[in-house]
Amino acid sequence: MNTRMIRLGLTALLLGFTATGVNAAEVTLKAVSVFPKGNFFARHFETFVERVNAQGKGKVQIKLLGGPDAMPPLQVGNALKGGVIDLANTTGVFHANLVPEAVALTLTTKPIAELRKNGAYDLMNKIHQDKAQIYWLGRDAQHLQYHIYLTKKPNDADFKGLRLRSVPVYNAFFKALGANPMTIAPGEVYTALERGVIDGYGWPIAGVFDLGWQERTKVRVDPGFYAVETGIFMSLKSWSALEPDQQAFLKEQMAWLEDQSKSYVAEGKAEAEKQAKAGIEVLTLPSADAAKFIATANDAGWAAILAASPQYGAELKKLLAD
Repeated sequence: MNTRMIRLGLTALLLGFTATGVNAAEVTLKAVSVFPKGNFFARHFETFVERVNAQGKGKVQIKLLGGPDAMPPLQVGNALKGGVIDLANTTGVFHANLVPEAVALTLTTKPIAELRKNGAYDLMNKIHQDKAQIYWLGRDAQHLQYHIYLTKKPNDADFKGLRLRSVPVYNAFFKALGANPMTIAPGEVYTALERGVIDGYGWPIAGVFDLGWQERTKVRVDPGFYAVETGIFMSLKSWSALEPDQQAFLKEQMAWLEDQSKSYVAEGKAEAEKQAKAGIEVLTLPSADAAKFIATANDAGWAAILAASPQYGAELKKLLAD
């Protein structure tokens, strides 16, 4: 075989590789969750990890390092930004110090499917990438709301002066109600309730039993407010290092997880029934008070977003809110 024929053969071989693609080596992503193993908001993610590892052999694997025992939740955002971890089951609330706009995901009234269509997902992902080198893969928890829980039934719908355990996402709302928001770590809330340090707390419809708080809770206020948001966020560096087929695989798995989120509706109802059986009464606000309650929550929440993000706040509100 002459030199020219050998060169032609090598060229054809290389072109063949280019056309069909070379399978990338299997990548193992280091992951953490901001929720303890088995927690209500950890279980869906754990199922996601199992599915990725089962279907991604030879392509992508996820090594779950642990929950808050492996990394404090408020450090996860910086760990993603710095590439210390590759992937996290977390909420935008926990990295609002890096991306203030992430809190808006809790204020949205629209499902993730609509946010992907109307440009909200792309905008929020861009903001995360620009500000914190974080890639937002997608949303998990949907169809659940936060509630105010109290240690005793109030005489009316007046929350003035109540000491409520809070987090930044609803601090402004609690202040607008006349309550005194207090920052207390979840692991310390039971003792605070037991000793009367707080009169109640803000928390999703789910997860109360995971922490044993039902033992010190007498009342849940309805209606709920805001939308519980958890999701999967990646280090932009780790995401960019993946081959296109690996990225496509993770997007497919995320689409599956987002479709599974409809089960949260039934799970939320089951949690409410469980609370009732445990003796937690429901204080349903009269229609006029309920409307004012929700309006106060939304106005306070969006005012905080608009103040924190003059550049993107108005556009996010237009895309995320009805």
